[in-house]
Amino acid sequence: QVQLVESGGGSVPAGGSLRLSCTISPPINNNPCMGWFRQAPGGEREGVAIIPTLATFRYADSVKGRFTISLDNAKNTLYLRMDNLKPEDTAMYYCVAANRVCSVSSSFSPMIYTYWGQGTQVTVVS
Repeated sequence: QVQLVESGGGSVPAGGSLRLSCTISPPINNNPCMGWFRQAPGGEREGVAIIPTLATFRYADSVKGRFTISLDNAKNTLYLRMDNLKPEDTAMYYCVAANRVCSVSSSFSPMIYTYWGQGTQVTVVS
């Protein structure tokens, strides 16, 4: 059974930075679609940053230019670098992975992801 374990969340002032990490064990073959979702209190889960296939990326409009997703294949670890954080970024952040590649257009649909981490809380204080 594949397990995704996130770390790196915390409480930071507005304008601060965090880097989330997600270790995927065992690694999933065939470069599957993977990335990050988030869910704020009372809100729905929303896609934040996804790698649909190697060398393609999709970001939510609200985080473009501030967040960067990356993958270290050697370490089976997915990262989300978050800069210039805003109070509206406060949410539980989830690492997600599918069993196969996905299209850019479908990559923000939570239904396509088989594996979810337990979540890590990010709180941005104004």
